[in-house]
Amino acid sequence: MTHYQKLLRIPTTGKSFQNITAKVASLVTESGVKTGLCTLFLRHTSASLIIQENADPDVLTDLANFMSKLVPEGKYYIHDAEGPDDMPGHIRTVLTRTSESIPINNGNLVLGTWQAIYIWEHRQYNHNRELVVHISG
Repeated sequence: MTHYQKLLRIPTTGKSFQNITAKVASLVTESGVKTGLCTLFLRHTSASLIIQENADPDVLTDLANFMSKLVPEGKYYIHDAEGPDDMPGHIRTVLTRTSESIPINNGNLVLGTWQAIYIWEHRQYNHNRELVVHISG
């Protein structure tokens, strides 16, 4: 069995979705694994890793708007050492995910037609996020 691991550094632009599908797919190709599993782990507590639709940008807008209403920023939180978006970022991450596992078949990620892999930045300012990509097969 082959194991391949890389650390990607992904810059984010404030509250946003960064489509990382092509970067992950290129690592699958680089690994040489034809059949196996790609495990992704985001090393942060105020950003999420999600698989979501990539065709209609309104989907991502609606997700961001929903999350802002569900977990508003404001004076409700004790933990605010890094600003008013700090604790809401942590809560939003708890409600989503920081890891995903995606099958590999014929050297390709097995994603649905409309699926893409995103880092969802929950903080207002730019960050450099670290993503561990582990490929086995």
